[in-house]
Amino acid sequence: MQHTLSVLVENKPGVLTRVTSLFARRGFNIDSLAVGVTEDLTLSRITLVVSAEDIPLEQITKQLHKLINVIKIQDLDPDSMIDRELVLFKVNAVPDRRHEVIEIANVFRAKIVDVGKNCLTIEATGTADKLAAMEDLLRAYGIKELARTGKIALARGSRDS
Repeated sequence: MQHTLSVLVENKPGVLTRVTSLFARRGFNIDSLAVGVTEDLTLSRITLVVSAEDIPLEQITKQLHKLINVIKIQDLDPDSMIDRELVLFKVNAVPDRRHEVIEIANVFRAKIVDVGKNCLTIEATGTADKLAAMEDLLRAYGIKELARTGKIALARGSRDS
């Protein structure tokens, strides 16, 4: 089962290494990882996606809580979270078929961020399913390069609830 963990940590060097090495030492693969500073510049949010059963994951979260730099851990419920990823696609787009690639980008509300002689670079954000669907359509034109961020997520609702 996939779990999305939101881990609030002190914004200090070495914290990410300590958190991720805890997963590695226990044989868990991290499917997605994104880190960034929060509204409080002294804190960072690590968003991890891991495939794990509930009991082993509970053991890891208990061990994460013991790390001195970890402030808060949330196992986000898929039904009550907002998640997004960003992807950059560099796609073959010869001039006579370029309009087709642009139309696909428009359908997915993506942006063309660079135009070359025979390629387009497209920026898209959304859920993993949306980006996978877009990737499937663009594969027919030939994807030259692809770069994808990890998932970022927040619980729905106000911060106080």
